[in-house]
Parts: sequence; structure tokens; C-alpha cells
Amino acid sequence: MPKHLLPTTVVGSYPQPDWLVDREMLSKSVPRTRMTEIWRIPQAYLEQAQDDATVVAIRDLERAGIDIVTDGEIRRESYSNRFATALEGIDIENPAMIVSRSGQKTPVPRIVGKISRKGPVELRDMEFLRRNTDHAAKITLPGPFTMSQQAKNEFYKDDEELAMALAAAVNAEALELQKAGADVIQLDEPWVRQDPAAAKRYAVKAINRALQGITVPTAVHVCFGYAAVVPGETKPTGYSFLAELADSTAEQISIEAAQPRLDLGVLADLSSKTIMLGVIDLGDPNIETASVIANRIRHGLKYVNANRLIPAPDCGMKYMPRHIAFGKLKAMCDAAAIVRKEIS
Repeated sequence: MPKHLLPTTVVGSYPQPDWLVDREMLSKSVPRTRMTEIWRIPQAYLEQAQDDATVVAIRDLERAGIDIVTDGEIRRESYSNRFATALEGIDIENPAMIVSRSGQKTPVPRIVGKISRKGPVELRDMEFLRRNTDHAAKITLPGPFTMSQQAKNEFYKDDEELAMALAAAVNAEALELQKAGADVIQLDEPWVRQDPAAAKRYAVKAINRALQGITVPTAVHVCFGYAAVVPGETKPTGYSFLAELADSTAEQISIEAAQPRLDLGVLADLSSKTIMLGVIDLGDPNIETASVIANRIRHGLKYVNANRLIPAPDCGMKYMPRHIAFGKLKAMCDAAAIVRKEIS
């Protein structure tokens, strides 16, 4: 792990190349069920192609200056569906259809039996990442609360029981990822804001179960949604579920702050946590200058001590053009170096 102040990281995903995925098809949704038709490579060669694209992503992150890298989630159709649909007890062949308040229909997995983990899902991903970088390495998993919200429960007595079953499966996976060399394990829990009342009842309980026994640094990421899917003008300026994460065992809390212009006064409630602060606006198609991003980092330092602040993008960069994503990350790393020099 980096020892210097203001170490940089990414939230998880990095743009997949056009030769690997149909990005136009991907841009229309964040799939909950499998969407294998997005892959342009025949099945016989897909894993090899994904490996090659993963190496490219890792090298991009290293070249940009990122201290704590990921595998770019290149093998995933979405941040959550690859893990969620690999579990026992889930019917992915006959999905349910959920209709949002805006009338949008989304196919989701049906929970039809006891949730259990058939075997490792991301273990090879972590082993591959560890072999291909000497940087600190982070891997992400979908959080149990979010997965419970992205499925139709037809087996458990309530969604809390479902979330706890999913938490046990996530924990089994996380323990193996730790053994495989993960330096940081992150849970993605963006859906705690969708139903804050339910989140306040059992999200932290489920998160803590998912992280049970993990001894490497752990993080929980919360956000308002991909900029490509959720426009900035529709995003709230505050979290309906954030202070509650102070009671989680996660050491780091990752928040989206640049695009929604978040009031960072809310971080006072998380004084015991390290903050992964979103300082790259993914809704802006332009590459911010290092000066602009440095000002965002300086603003964060008004609320968080330097030894508890990790500059990061707002959210995953999956939906961005690759050259824009790289440029933004390079500017962020340059900005962190500027501010680091000022405070050292």
C-alpha cells in the first residue's frame, strides 16, 4: 500500500475497448441479468480477449499514476450482474420484470431458492491482476443490500433475510480474494439511496456480515449513478443514507462529490473513516485541468485530514471514451501531486 499522503485510486471500472464490447448496446442500460450479446468476441476466444484488454486497462491506470489500481472490471457486463447471477438459488433464465417510477422496464434475476456460492467468481480476476501489477491492487464486489434490491425475492421471508444470505456469499468470495493478494476489497452499495428506510434497518448489518474476517483495508462505495445514465441535473445534492456508514466495519467510504457539487459538511459524520473523495466529474466530457481537480482536493481537505483522504473519480468510468478517462485520471494524479507537495 502507498505510504504517501493523498494516494490515488479508481472506483472500479475502466472503459472496455470497442473491439471487445458493443458499447452502443451497453450504453443503454446497467444490466442486472446477463447480457452476453454485448461481447464482440466468439466464446472460444473471449477469455483470452478479456485478459488482453485487462492488461491494457491496468497499464493505463499505472501510466496515469494511479497508486491503487483495479483490473478495470473489463470482464463484467455491469458492476453487479457477473457475481449476482453466478450464485445458487437464482433463476437467470426466467427473469422478472421490474418497472421503475419512470416506467422503464428492467429484467432482474428471480430468487427462487437458498442463496449459496457455487464456487469462486472473481478469484481468477484477482489472481490475474496480482500477476500483472506491482502496485497496490483493489478488487470490487457488489454489496449485499444493492444485490437484494436488484432482484425479485420469491423465496426468502423478506428482503432483509435475502440481503443477509447474499452477504454470506459475498463474504466467502471476499475471503478468497484476500488470500489471492487483494490489498483493498470494496463493496459497491449505490442502492442504499434508493430505499433509505430499508437501508437504515439492515444495510450496515449486511455490509458488516459481508466484510466479516477481512483484515485488509475495506471500502464501501456509494453514489448517485453513472453520469452516462443519470444526468447531473437529476442528481440530488445530498445523500439520504451516508452517516449510517459510520457504524460499518469498512475503513473507507467512497462518495461521489464532483458532479453533484456535494456539500462536504456531511463528512463530519464519518470522522472515523478514510474518505475516497470523488474529484472527477464524469458528467463533464472535457478533461479537467490538474488545477481544477487540485481545488477540489483542497476543498476536501477543509473537512478531512490529509491522512484520511484518497482522491478518486466520482464513480466507475465504464461508460466514458477511453482517452477521456485516461486524461481525467492523469490530471487527477497530477493534481494530487501538486497538493501533496503543498502540504508535505
